[in-house]
Amino acid sequence: CLALGEMAAAAGLPPGVLNIVTGLGTEAGAALCTLPGVDKVAFTGSLATGRRVMAACAGDVRPVSLELGGKSVLVVFDDAPLEQAVEWAMFGC
Repeated sequence: CLALGEMAAAAGLPPGVLNIVTGLGTEAGAALCTLPGVDKVAFTGSLATGRRVMAACAGDVRPVSLELGGKSVLVVFDDAPLEQAVEWAMFGC
């Protein structure tokens, strides 16, 4: 969600620490797995796509974090706006 990037910037996270890339996996995701300068790839999605991400990153021995099988990961902190968190959990962000 682009809102996560906006919140990270507003919280003072330095540029480049968190990068959110949107797009199709065959284009944006495949490029991230082989792009020089990308130190780690974190992916949330299907098992089949996770296998492809891991295989693509293996050539450069690039670290990968995978959250597979879930539809939508959502972390809600104590100080989060609860109504917005519920909306995002129900309808996506």
